[in-house]
Amino acid sequence: MKRFRVAVDIGGTFVDSILFDSETGTTRLAKASTTPDEPVRGVLAALDRLGVSLDETELFVHGTTLGLNAVIERRGVETGIITNAGFRDIFEIGRADVPAASMYDYRYQREASLVKRRHRFGVGGRIDAQGNEIVPLDEAAVLDAAGKLVEAGIRSVAICFLHSYRNPAHETRAADVIRAAYPHLAISASSAITREYREYERTATAVVDAYINPIFNDYVGQLENGLVDAGFGGKLLIMRSAGGAMTAETARRAPIYTVLSGPAGGLIGAGQLAKVIGRDRLLTLDYGGTSLDAAVIENGEPLVMHEAPLADLPALIPIFDIRCIGAGGGSIAWVQEGLLQVGPQSAGSQPGPIAYGRGGTEPTTTDAALILGFLDPSTFLGGTVDLDVPAARHGMHDRVAGPLGIDIDRAAAGIFDVLVARTAGAIREITVERGRDPRDFSMLAFGGAGPLIAPLIAREVMNAELIVPQAPAVFSAWGMLMSDIVTDVALTQLRLLEPAAQASVDAAFATLIEEARAQLEGQSGSDTERRFLRLVECRYAGQEHALEIELAEGEALSALRARFDGLHRERYGHAIDAPVQIVTLRVRASAVMPKPTLPILPEAKRPASDAQMGSREAFCFARRARTPFAVYDRKLLGAGHGFDGPAIVEEGTTTTVIHSDQTVSVDRYGHLIVRRKSA
Repeated sequence: MKRFRVAVDIGGTFVDSILFDSETGTTRLAKASTTPDEPVRGVLAALDRLGVSLDETELFVHGTTLGLNAVIERRGVETGIITNAGFRDIFEIGRADVPAASMYDYRYQREASLVKRRHRFGVGGRIDAQGNEIVPLDEAAVLDAAGKLVEAGIRSVAICFLHSYRNPAHETRAADVIRAAYPHLAISASSAITREYREYERTATAVVDAYINPIFNDYVGQLENGLVDAGFGGKLLIMRSAGGAMTAETARRAPIYTVLSGPAGGLIGAGQLAKVIGRDRLLTLDYGGTSLDAAVIENGEPLVMHEAPLADLPALIPIFDIRCIGAGGGSIAWVQEGLLQVGPQSAGSQPGPIAYGRGGTEPTTTDAALILGFLDPSTFLGGTVDLDVPAARHGMHDRVAGPLGIDIDRAAAGIFDVLVARTAGAIREITVERGRDPRDFSMLAFGGAGPLIAPLIAREVMNAELIVPQAPAVFSAWGMLMSDIVTDVALTQLRLLEPAAQASVDAAFATLIEEARAQLEGQSGSDTERRFLRLVECRYAGQEHALEIELAEGEALSALRARFDGLHRERYGHAIDAPVQIVTLRVRASAVMPKPTLPILPEAKRPASDAQMGSREAFCFARRARTPFAVYDRKLLGAGHGFDGPAIVEEGTTTTVIHSDQTVSVDRYGHLIVRRKSA
């Protein structure tokens, strides 16, 4: 029996890795710089620092935003589209709307289409809305279109035909014909990814999958080879964007399901932690080197949506409801027309912040934290990186303080003020704008920069408490170890919610469950516990968007009406006396995997002052001035310890900063619980 399980999360600045030893129940963590030019190199470097014996490792779980970055940065592969004759421009026309963020921007210009018009082909063949073939597929036209795409140097093709969510026969046949003639082409058929209606959204989903397919497959192939060369013979799993994991082989068939696989690990971990420590409502803040991801956990479960915006393109995939902004430890501060801006540009890992001494010239959040005294230049990242304070101050003066006509400390503090305001805005989007009061939530901060910045966010949002978990810098990787193997299947079935629909809905769910069961069979052992969650998307007749309600096995459809009205009233403040329509049936199936348990710390026998390493002057945002901060070593803090701010807690890979109007206690699991003194 192999003893180790390993998880690795690639971020914009660092690769985080964590090892769980099933024999001793202990964990070990390590970080390495991200290597954008060759991502596998950063992963292997993190494993090397982790000191793991891969030949004794049974499970390797991996999360990456490689696909998402390729879409955002427009560096995917040249892609073609094959669709019905007369519909080649569906993808470019889209909904003919303007993104909400640019609604009032008269200078807005839509980016060029991911697929050039000369690479989009329509072919003969038609299936109607009931799934009946009314015009046979023109296979010769399919081959001709594929041949022209190959001649143009296309590496990947998206196939999307009308009403293939009802009957995928034409898409399946077209894919088979192309693969037989051109086996080197990557093929993404919309019906193989999603069986939901809305033609433009399905086309966009297939295009994004095709756009990143070769890049993702090349990367996974290199990773598999690198792991095998290092002695790994276990199972490689890739995180899904809506939580859970899937085998690398499954991920390679539809890489679009992995676009937010890195942040998903943090939410899985947050959900598990919420259940263990008894917090029904959590606001999660994942601050890394490049971005902030904010999300909501309710009843121990992250919120899931089924249409994700990917760089202004819709994707019909299940995905955690995450608000992401370009604000992290590496975010660059700059001045535009006399106003201080922070991000979304990031210094990344190369060259990184000015203080890293790797050639960076733009001041970042990390430089600001160093200037304000939050970071110890000699112990940053466990002493693996020596920070250059004079260089950081010089860069802050030249690029921010000088142009604004203010002193360096005020400029550095201003960077955090901007970050706090932007983060509070993201939190309002997922709470206040959806009828939730953020003050009713506990806040959970993780990521390398999370514990440093989140106490300021908690002061702004006025949360009752802020939780800083054990090993927050690698919390997303830890969350990946808490994942089950999961698959989602769905089927659009437009019909009224009425007793006459019961037989049809039951039959459709039976088919979906068997489909999900078959997908799990190839990814987990037959003795693994299986769970199936049945969900029905409903809406009032005439509405566009739907709400999701669970339907227990054997439960009558009539029971959904009252629950739908209640959820609609809770979400939107009203319910109406109108027929309810079923839109989509969904099944989420999971194969339950063994998980590490949270270790319980022994009760502290000595006072918290014994964990104090000294003190240093830093900037207190409650006083808006520099003041002495007590500095604590987190390894020496035990359950029951408590102390008041201003204080700094150091733990090698991250730093928690508590201001003078806050107090800290340590719970039985070693989590830091930060509260307002007045509370």
